[in-house]
Amino acid sequence: MKRVVIKVGSAVLREDDLLAVTRLNNLVDLIAKLKKEKKYEVILVSSGAVAAGNIKLDLDRKEILNRQALAAIGQPLLMKYYKKRLREHGFKCAQMLLVEEDFDSRKRSKNARGVMEILLENNVVPILNENDVIANKELLIGDNDQLSARAAYFFGADLLVILSDIDGLYDSNPHENPNAKMRKFVEKIEQEDLEMKHTPNSEFATGGIVTKLKAANYVMKRGIPMYLSSGFDLTNAYDFLINEEHKSGTLFIPEKG
Repeated sequence: MKRVVIKVGSAVLREDDLLAVTRLNNLVDLIAKLKKEKKYEVILVSSGAVAAGNIKLDLDRKEILNRQALAAIGQPLLMKYYKKRLREHGFKCAQMLLVEEDFDSRKRSKNARGVMEILLENNVVPILNENDVIANKELLIGDNDQLSARAAYFFGADLLVILSDIDGLYDSNPHENPNAKMRKFVEKIEQEDLEMKHTPNSEFATGGIVTKLKAANYVMKRGIPMYLSSGFDLTNAYDFLINEEHKSGTLFIPEKG
């Protein structure tokens, strides 16, 4: 059975001062369809805890302790929505909060793998997030694009899918150039592209296209493809994942050999 890691960003899961419940519902519908029709094992990496917490408590998000407090408030709220919607499709979900050391430590990564296999064997949808409440500079992965890339590799996924406010990689900035063209296939990422300045589009996001490229670079080097598409409109994701038609979005292809 194929295994896919799907990552959804904060910009997708928040709408003004509210959790974007409709988008969250649409995402769960896609996951359920993947599991039922395509028989995929699905691991979800979900941002949005800080944004969800900020709905309940208005704190200055520039302060790291405030962000951690908001994550502590928002994480159970986020899980509540996922649990409710997945239950409507007949699925259970589980929460896994991870930090960098969980992947760097052989003992801890082995333990995390063991738990993951048990969850997937029992048809549970694991929902991953960085453990923002305890993460400091030493433990921090940094953003959920990197977390999803590590998860795809360490948990043996066949594909990484990132659903974002960025619907693909363009040959130039589409916000500045109306003639920018999407690159449907990418086989190599240049080092200079990985070193560009981060440009998050959402005040709750921790990266932009650069973090997506870094995630793609990580999995491509390990033989795993990555698909980048819109999380606002899942039409292209449905085409790619369910209908196996690549109409839009960018597919990052590992080098053969």
